[in-house]
Amino acid sequence: MVKKSGIFKVGIIGTGLMGRRRAEALRKFKDARLIAVASDLNEQAIQLADDMNCEQMDDWLQMVVRKDIDVIIVCTPPDCHLMMCKAALENGKHVLCEKPLARNPEEAGQIVKLARKKGLKLKCGFNHRHHPGIKQARQWFDNGLIGELVFIRAEYGIGGRPGYEKDWRANKEIAGGGQLMDQGMHVIDLSHWFLGDFAEVTGFVQTGYWDIAPLEDNAFCLLRTKKGQVASIHVSWTQWKNLFRFEIFGKDGYIIVEGLGGSYGVEKAILGKRAFFEPFKEEVIEFRGRDISWEEEWREFTSAIQENREPMANGGDGLEAIKIAYLVYEAAQKK
Repeated sequence: MVKKSGIFKVGIIGTGLMGRRRAEALRKFKDARLIAVASDLNEQAIQLADDMNCEQMDDWLQMVVRKDIDVIIVCTPPDCHLMMCKAALENGKHVLCEKPLARNPEEAGQIVKLARKKGLKLKCGFNHRHHPGIKQARQWFDNGLIGELVFIRAEYGIGGRPGYEKDWRANKEIAGGGQLMDQGMHVIDLSHWFLGDFAEVTGFVQTGYWDIAPLEDNAFCLLRTKKGQVASIHVSWTQWKNLFRFEIFGKDGYIIVEGLGGSYGVEKAILGKRAFFEPFKEEVIEFRGRDISWEEEWREFTSAIQENREPMANGGDGLEAIKIAYLVYEAAQKK
């Protein structure tokens, strides 16, 4: 289904933090109208519906069959993604699904296959691609300012909160994995976006503090391409001061993106050039203000629908990130 023009009529399933973020982003667009939100958390759903001046529904299945909705945004825990995405796609809806796309590669593969069969657009919620620092990094890279890539080094972590071990993220049946399937999805996706496919994957996982075994609160990954380029990734739920740092080193220089705003610190993009004998210098751009990545991601998604092309960070990218995570898990079990 190709939408050439008019209003994008949207339904959101899930009314937690992510559902609210997605709903707030839609407010910025004249060509988007939030028709309804659905959740089994009725008080929360009613509040969001009131705030957004839209309908509140108890049954998400009734939402996906509605003729006055053409896009579904899935903002629930991962154990619901397969059934919700499949139902939406079977009923002719384009789908934006939060990461991870599903709990495992098999479930994600089913969603991707169905979207392709139906000719519908499926996007995985990789909003980090739309952060201004990452967008600047991509622009510098695409313009050849650091030359051929040599390696990527990424660190991403939070410290959790009291009771985190009781959160749904600590339940394998719901989440499919630990921190690697949470924040790890973003840095795996970014590494794949810059380096391309990986020929070798290895790593270790650790449960160092939180009582969540067999899930991990830390993951250490090494991903290598056929050319020998390596991505080194560490994601952590024991990063007691929030951290995001994504470093790209090429033969002619480097790019560093650090911070995401808020508790992660001011978002910065840093460009440095290889210079053995010249005075050392960096170009630093600071991005201040509110997080616009959610709006930019929606803009890209709807453009893909209108242009009948694959969206940036599509379902296939979501599937690839999960495949890589599960290869890390397999490698860690053999150690």
